[in-house]
Amino acid sequence: MSSIKKNNDKYKKLFGVTLKRIRESKGLSQIDLASLCYMEKSSISRLENGRTNATLTTIIALSSALEINPKDFFDFELVKCEEY
Repeated sequence: MSSIKKNNDKYKKLFGVTLKRIRESKGLSQIDLASLCYMEKSSISRLENGRTNATLTTIIALSSALEINPKDFFDFELVKCEEY
């Protein structure tokens, strides 16, 4: 596996762990968040499990629904290694 693909996979997983942590801290289910973002629950699940990349449009929709700054999704230093 190339180092670029390995890093991409790592960051997708880190983004997903962060998304899930923020969503849960707001007391929202995946269905709740999906509804707020006009997305499918399966899309939220794929993002949280690091199986898909978030587009800029998706990041903006998620941050708006969660009432956070988009940059908060990228504070990976707060994620413990065991979480991903």
